[in-house]
Amino acid sequence: MEDVKMILDRIIAQKKREVARRRELRPVGELEKVLAGLPPARPFKPALRQPGRVALLAEIKRASPSRGWLCPGLRPAALARLYEQAGAAALSVLTDNYFFRGHAAFLPLIKRRVRLPVLRKDFIIDPYQLYESRCLGADAVLLIAAALSPEQMPALFRLAGGLGLACLVEAHTGEEVQRALDAGAEIIGINNRDLRTFHTDLSTTCRLRELITAPSVVVVSESGIATRRDVLALAACGVDAALVGEALVTASDVTGRIGELFGAADGRTQLLPSGQAAEEHAEDHGNAEGQDNQIQDGVKEIGEAGQDE
Repeated sequence: MEDVKMILDRIIAQKKREVARRRELRPVGELEKVLAGLPPARPFKPALRQPGRVALLAEIKRASPSRGWLCPGLRPAALARLYEQAGAAALSVLTDNYFFRGHAAFLPLIKRRVRLPVLRKDFIIDPYQLYESRCLGADAVLLIAAALSPEQMPALFRLAGGLGLACLVEAHTGEEVQRALDAGAEIIGINNRDLRTFHTDLSTTCRLRELITAPSVVVVSESGIATRRDVLALAACGVDAALVGEALVTASDVTGRIGELFGAADGRTQLLPSGQAAEEHAEDHGNAEGQDNQIQDGVKEIGEAGQDE
């Protein structure tokens, strides 16, 4: 099996080729014009902090390098609506096509149909991708510490903030957690998967969680969360949210699966947002039609996503 560095080197090389093609197709200057007319992003960090419970960051994921196709017939917008109805706090959308069979155009398709904040989950290595993400409708982006140099990560973090994007900074080691904190990360995702072996160990989250002492930092556990016991263990060590993908997209009854994991009969009782968060979601939804044309400007010429409905 390839070493983690070899895997990341392949991914980064592919991303560089993709970014070069997209930049040629649509220069950053054109994206900046679109950005000027966009409404503010939906609040991502507040959605992940729900006192008394672990918030669900539900992932839309068609495939993975380690397992291949998970759900070839996945309809992104339909699944996003189902997640929202079942009480997810926010959505994570895989947009990498080469390795995960996602697509950038899934973002506007999904954003038009839900009230929830949406994370673009991809291998962000270039400033161009941040401009593109905002134009496509992303409210947040993933920054993977293992894929970024000590200079790249803080630079991308600052630019994302300037564009109105929240950042979920992913770490798998103590050194990566410290890099995230040094960059000013307010949302840190602890990846339980060791990319050298693809083995998952939830104790990774609880071990690294102890390094994050600032109460303002939201902690998200990622990978390998498949049972109610897993969620309870994460709650016990002070995790704010859990990113769950494979356990949901492979389920025959997604709503029931969410209920099993988060302890509600139908997924709604435990997870539905309330109070201010619900009002913010409702306000976003009320503005959705007005945002459609603006976001569609951002997806022009990026490519066809295929049929979703």
